[in-house]
Amino acid sequence: MALKEFNVKNAYCKSVWEDVKVRYADQEHFLQAAGLVLETLSPVVDTMPELEKTAVLERFLEPERIIMFRVPWTDDQGKPRVNRGFRVQFNSALGPYKGGLRFSPEVNLDVLKFLGFEQVLKNSLTTLPMGGGKGGADFDPHGKSDAEVMRFCQSFITELYRHIGADTDVPAGDKGVGGREVAYMFGQYKRITNQFTGVLTGKGLDFGGSLIRTEATGYGLIYFAQCMLKAAGTDFKGKTAIISGDGNVAEYACEKINEFGGKVLTLSDSTGYILDEDGIDAEKLAFVKQFRSERKKIDTYLTKYPKAKFFKGEKPWGVKADCAFPCATQDEIFMEDAKKLVANGVKLVAEGANMPTRADAIEFLQKNDVLFAPGKAANAGGVAVSGLEMSQNSERLSWTREEVDEKLKRIMTNIHDNAYATAKKYAPSKTVDYVSGANIYGFLKVARAMAAQGLV
Repeated sequence: MALKEFNVKNAYCKSVWEDVKVRYADQEHFLQAAGLVLETLSPVVDTMPELEKTAVLERFLEPERIIMFRVPWTDDQGKPRVNRGFRVQFNSALGPYKGGLRFSPEVNLDVLKFLGFEQVLKNSLTTLPMGGGKGGADFDPHGKSDAEVMRFCQSFITELYRHIGADTDVPAGDKGVGGREVAYMFGQYKRITNQFTGVLTGKGLDFGGSLIRTEATGYGLIYFAQCMLKAAGTDFKGKTAIISGDGNVAEYACEKINEFGGKVLTLSDSTGYILDEDGIDAEKLAFVKQFRSERKKIDTYLTKYPKAKFFKGEKPWGVKADCAFPCATQDEIFMEDAKKLVANGVKLVAEGANMPTRADAIEFLQKNDVLFAPGKAANAGGVAVSGLEMSQNSERLSWTREEVDEKLKRIMTNIHDNAYATAKKYAPSKTVDYVSGANIYGFLKVARAMAAQGLV
């Protein structure tokens, strides 16, 4: 797949970009993330010549540390298996490395570097004291027994434990890593170190977890989108939305849209999408959560609601709607999908997943006056509540659901307002350029910290 040619104008940014393109020519996802950021940073780097003197951009684009290791484990038939494990500790200028662990066959160094790089900016946007990192393994938990998952998680953390800690690196869950996996890893870390610390987030409520953590990314996404709509002089009431995915992000985004008076038309999984023109209300969403917990596919929806339609092997971007929320995984919206969204009247796209929209598709949406929110801003609710879990663990306190939700809403509102104001200052355009606003605001905080701390 051809990489978009990014328009990097600033001479320093351009020289760094040319070097990165050559050095990491085989890492397409990382290059897309890096190119998009460098393209938007030119206006602010023009005003900060000191960045080049201390090689801030070169350091900003290079992980501080990459850990790769084997993960041996035994399946239920007694057969030895071996997977590859990773942790990319990208940047600690603002605090301990913070970012999820992903268990999926797609996991490789390219994917984790792009996720870790985006995490640095995302965590900066929250204004919480967190650096950025990402990790995981090419292990697929689907179809595995609880015992197999436990043995894998214990083996994984037996190597990783020496590289993480409450004040060093605090992983969380991500795709393929939910409460079960986090609990197994936390238990093994505690067993090895003889310490009960806030080393992992997304823990169970009985042993240091935070209320709202499961809902946080989906809720935060819609809080951010509500701010976008408010800035444009409207809100969710009476609006239709299409959502991809059927995991936590998609489900809780759907829940919050319903609460705000909107109507959700679609959900999807790897087999296709369902369209319910009457709307996926609270009762229907409860059914989705039920069969999802039983690991059934999205077409199960039609067994109870036969008026809905299932489109096998397709994505929902051709459905007419006001708003779109890609919440499944990276690389969901390509140019042909962006053209469908515009043709069907979509006026707002906010990313619930990490980099689900290709760079050329983002450019097309923006040129066609679609409000576009990048994942590093719009889906920061998950890591924000992870940061709040870290705070609760440090204080040995547990906040109420209402307290955490209020803090989440405030954080997402601040992220929106900061990205909005920064876009207006550095990248004024007819339609608010949230991509530039988020990239620049997030970068400035990290760059200032890096410059102040010297060549480290």
